Amino acid sequence: MILDLLLVRGRILTMDPARPVATSLGVWRGRVVGLDEEVDGLGAARVVDLDGAVVLPGFLDAHTHLAWAGRASVTLDVSACRRVDEVVALLRGATPTGGWLEVSGYDHRVLDRPLTAADLDRVSREFRVYVQDRSGHACVVNSALLSELPAHVLAPGATGVSFAADGTPDGGLAESAQTAVRALRLPYPVEEIAGHVTLGARQCLEQGVTFAAEAGVGGGLIGTSPLEVAAYQRNRLPIRVQLMVSADLLHPVAGHADDRVARSVDLGLHTGFGGDHLSIGALKVFTDGGMMARTAALTEPYEGTANRGQLQDDPAHMTAAILDGHAAGWQLAVHAIGDRAVDFALDALEEAGRRFPRQDTRHRVEHCGLVRPDQLDRIAALGVIPVVQPTFLWASGDDYSAIMGPTRTPWMYRGKAFLDRGITVVGSSDRPVTEGAPLRAIQFMVERASSGGAPIGPDEAITVDQALAAYTRDAAYACRVEDRLGTIAPGKLADLVVLADDPHTVAVSDINAIPILATVVDGALSHNPAGL
Repeated sequence: MILDLLLVRGRILTMDPARPVATSLGVWRGRVVGLDEEVDGLGAARVVDLDGAVVLPGFLDAHTHLAWAGRASVTLDVSACRRVDEVVALLRGATPTGGWLEVSGYDHRVLDRPLTAADLDRVSREFRVYVQDRSGHACVVNSALLSELPAHVLAPGATGVSFAADGTPDGGLAESAQTAVRALRLPYPVEEIAGHVTLGARQCLEQGVTFAAEAGVGGGLIGTSPLEVAAYQRNRLPIRVQLMVSADLLHPVAGHADDRVARSVDLGLHTGFGGDHLSIGALKVFTDGGMMARTAALTEPYEGTANRGQLQDDPAHMTAAILDGHAAGWQLAVHAIGDRAVDFALDALEEAGRRFPRQDTRHRVEHCGLVRPDQLDRIAALGVIPVVQPTFLWASGDDYSAIMGPTRTPWMYRGKAFLDRGITVVGSSDRPVTEGAPLRAIQFMVERASSGGAPIGPDEAITVDQALAAYTRDAAYACRVEDRLGTIAPGKLADLVVLADDPHTVAVSDINAIPILATVVDGALSHNPAGL
């Protein structure tokens, strides 16, 4: 046999307990053939001397937004602004497209005060100005857009609408009110979405990510078109992608009564359909908002306020989506950030399992951002997989600690408390909400320090090996691809990341700074800045 690729003189960390370390690795037709003695004496079309570099399985990002990340990268960005006047000055020089000026990177917490419609009216009263909050759960719009919204959306006391002192809407919109604005803009053309997806995928590739789970296509809070999946089929992407389908797409189907499927997507498609490069993953169900937008549903109010956040929809409607999705054979990915939303998700998942018993469901709670001590054993008993975003606390830990208070801060985006109960912990990015680099998240999981240096729930710190598993072996399990990804072993797909140093041996504070020498997909050095 002549191998396609042979890596030699490396430190290969397989994440496979049966054989954790090797020095050489052979690849043929996109798969790992063997390690060390298993490839001794075999020739290769290409031999790469790693000279001590470290090889890990390619990172898996179990919850990300490729289309949104790509779109944000080419959209006017106000994240560097610190005053409202700076935002207005920047936007005044921009040119709208199709009557819309779309803006990304807005964060009310870093400005001297929140943006308002009056501020955006200084940019234009003629065309629509839409400023997306970086959380994805809120926005600010100008009067031109407010005037187009249905009256009930802006009615006095309406959920998700910010009102000025005189009782009129001030331009700040969240959750369902933001969805009403997006309905005026959507859909995007498939060709445009395809370009955004490719940009987002290349961001992943450069950070060592070889597999990404796109967290919501076709509808819901994140969807951009009912034809959205066509954008992922348009071009062969540089990484593997798994699509979470929005639960909004479930509709009544006339299947046989024995199938017990009341609602489904067309053709009965569900989790697992597709191939190694593009497949269907979980059914995405939103149950609450986000901490950044102060809409995550809490049992107790945000510190110093009466605000307990909000559930995303009528509880009966959300429960029905979870029950019907489970009955139709889906793995479920339930967005629940606040502890009240986590209660709701666990209640609904427990009911689904009781009504329609199934084995090996691997249902997930996306984010699991605030988990009370009394919820931990229940998560373990139900076998639910928390899919967390550690970088949220690196980027926003100081703010989140302030709004949660000292008692609840240690409960945020847990690590060790989950693992101590045998709960599988999976890391992800939610890009572009925060930085997407897995190494940044792995560093946080070990040191539990915010970007400002403050400790955030230090008792939840885990080991380097556990953090690496959250982005390799355990992420593959959560995405149901552990048979082909997540570890380095003969027969597995040859997706790898080559690092200049070992995260186990560098100072914890330096993990994020480890250079990525190459990212390998299907045995090809798809990203090779080191020229290996």
